[in-house]
Amino acid sequence: MSWEAWLTLAVVALVIGTVATERAPLPHALLGGLTVLLVTGVLEPEEAFAGFSNPAPLTVAALYVIARAVERTGAVEYIVSRMLGGGTQRSDRVALARVLIPTTVLSAFMNNTPVVGVMAPAVAAWARRAGRPVSRFLMPISFAALFGGILTLIGTSTNLVVAGLMREEGIEPLGLFEITRVGLPLAVVALPIIALMAPVVLPLRRAPGEQLSTRAREFTVEMQVDAGGALEGKSVADAGLRSLQGVFLVAIDRDGIQRAPVQPENVLRGGDRLVFAGNVDRILDLQRTPGLSPAEGHHFADFQADHGNRFYEIVVSAASPVAGSTLKEAGFRARYGAAVVAIHRAGEQIPGKLGEVTIHAGDVLILVADGGWGRRWRDHHDFLVVGSLGEGPPLRKGKARIVAVVMGLMLIAAGTELLDILTAALVAALSLVALRVITRTQARDAVDLEVVVAIGASFGIGSALASTGLAATFAEGIVDAFSPFGDTGVLIGLLVATMALTSTVTNNAAAVLMFPIALATAAGTGIDVRPLAVAVTVAASVDFVTPIGYQTNTMVYGMGGYRWGDFVRLGGVLTVVMLIGATILIPLGWPLRP
Repeated sequence: MSWEAWLTLAVVALVIGTVATERAPLPHALLGGLTVLLVTGVLEPEEAFAGFSNPAPLTVAALYVIARAVERTGAVEYIVSRMLGGGTQRSDRVALARVLIPTTVLSAFMNNTPVVGVMAPAVAAWARRAGRPVSRFLMPISFAALFGGILTLIGTSTNLVVAGLMREEGIEPLGLFEITRVGLPLAVVALPIIALMAPVVLPLRRAPGEQLSTRAREFTVEMQVDAGGALEGKSVADAGLRSLQGVFLVAIDRDGIQRAPVQPENVLRGGDRLVFAGNVDRILDLQRTPGLSPAEGHHFADFQADHGNRFYEIVVSAASPVAGSTLKEAGFRARYGAAVVAIHRAGEQIPGKLGEVTIHAGDVLILVADGGWGRRWRDHHDFLVVGSLGEGPPLRKGKARIVAVVMGLMLIAAGTELLDILTAALVAALSLVALRVITRTQARDAVDLEVVVAIGASFGIGSALASTGLAATFAEGIVDAFSPFGDTGVLIGLLVATMALTSTVTNNAAAVLMFPIALATAAGTGIDVRPLAVAVTVAASVDFVTPIGYQTNTMVYGMGGYRWGDFVRLGGVLTVVMLIGATILIPLGWPLRP
């Protein structure tokens, strides 16, 4: 090999080692390696930065914006509620079966990373309310999202990366539903396996936050039953409000008459005001329950959406004019530009409507206000403490239909090739901002720049692999090792190598590093390049055995309190299923010989 090839090999090994040992994030490692190759002359500037002009990074960025719009309208919480109900399913398997399918479907049409980012907290909140073990659900959700990611071209950024690489090589990119030929059968086989095995092989784990003392401060909050909503006409038990974890339904206020204690058979009506008591995290979970809205929700619209409303926790000082008055008497909303949604008083449960409760010095209030509220009032004598709870702003449920229409039009335009994927995604993202579903700030914050940068930088590394002949050398090794087993053996070798690399350096980097090797393998064996490109796409889009190989696994790792070995227990079986299934399905969909 030439010195350029040896240097490229050293850079690739260093990048893999740095990422695998978590000494630097993937974007930093890739940019550092790219800089070395650029400075040493292995790559010209146009080769090194060609990835940043490829449609793939921009498409991924646009899909992140669309996913944030779905999150902000509460559409996912509605789906979770409809699928799982009040937690009355007879077993965890039934509940899993009902949540895995919508997760897979959503992940087919939205980038699967933000899908898990939205779905996992919603399911975790449901599980806590229903008294189910969170650890039995979060890893299966991640795995279901991975299978959804290989149902369509836009299911994961990896698919878009490979499509972009194919375009650069003059190969017809993958179509929107082309990869469905292999992804759909795999999902049909894998989802039942996940639902059956997860309750058996996944141990009960507690997330760090759940391991803290259960004697949390108890807040009181009022929620209102939406007229015509998901809970109207249901009994308290059927609505899943009887056996909530960490929160208790204290009373129902209807037309000024309060009913307490609440009975399981009590039927909910639109406009009912429900008084809950519980710890702050579970109280805020209630705002995501479809069919319930904060009782003071009509005040939220008075705040400017562009200011990014948030939840705050404050302690009322003895000098505050609010102390000794009710919220109504003090004109709290007009005075402070914020709406109180929950109250805590040490050693005492607060009865009645929040607006009619006399506030005492030392009471802790949870309120919603614009993003700059904390800065303006932090040092004011009316409050001893002002702090953001880190929760997102109240959901904008009324905009859900707009998101559904925009996404539907995007898929139609891309599926019929009226617009290419990038154009359709950009038009959809900009439309959601223009229609005020999300703000410009929310759209900007939705984009994971590290993922976008990693995709762009990894193209340059892949280019170095091809131009120095290093990819051809690796391809010869795969062919020599697996050629005794024929073309199918070569396909298996490529799948195994890609899956192993994915579990080490994450999906997009593995795809870019293995794609040149797939090209060289095709050139050296006469196998058609398209099935090999599909093999790289599929194998790089999934990782079931480590928490670091794919972002969705990393996201649920801490949330579910998992250990590394938990992934192997369930993921090892799925890896075997994936390898066998891909080996059978890829040649059926794309003949290995032209």
